[in-house]
Amino acid sequence: MSMSSMSMSSMSMTMSGTMTDTMSMATATDGSMPMSTSSSDDPMTMGMDSMAMVFFTSTSTSLWSMAFTPNTTGQYAGTCIFLIAFAAIFRLLLAIRVNFFEIIAAAKKRRTAGLLQPYEIAAEGVPRPWRASEAVMLGAMDVVIAGVSYLLMLAVMTMNVGYFLSILGGVFVGSILCGRYTGHSGAH
Repeated sequence: MSMSSMSMSSMSMTMSGTMTDTMSMATATDGSMPMSTSSSDDPMTMGMDSMAMVFFTSTSTSLWSMAFTPNTTGQYAGTCIFLIAFAAIFRLLLAIRVNFFEIIAAAKKRRTAGLLQPYEIAAEGVPRPWRASEAVMLGAMDVVIAGVSYLLMLAVMTMNVGYFLSILGGVFVGSILCGRYTGHSGAH
């Protein structure tokens, strides 16, 4: 939006000493929507005071996009099952990340049929040598874990009770399946 499409009024000082800035912004319908911000304790004038952040039950809550909106009860149940599986996959990814070096060592040993020196894990107190291939794989794994965790966070932030409980159920299932692999780490 360019400055020419926005008209701004000047700052004004009210009697109570608070500053108020009012501006009109052009909308898609070529009308104007007043926006007022104030440093006083008044609620925002854009209707934010009517948005209550409470849990609710609905079978037609959008998940991540308008295209991912269940229209029937069956689709809602499928979305909840998907969230359970997605949260369990998140726990699996954490278990893989925690045991990354052991998994790499086992894969290398299997690939060479045990003929070469096994890929040793560094002894306690001795830092492992840095390897670019491992750093790239760890970085990619961290990006995938962050992406999955942010998507789960956004699902919780819909405040839909079914989505919230599905994610908790998925974490529970994932912990049952992979908990023994993350038990000795600080991962959660």
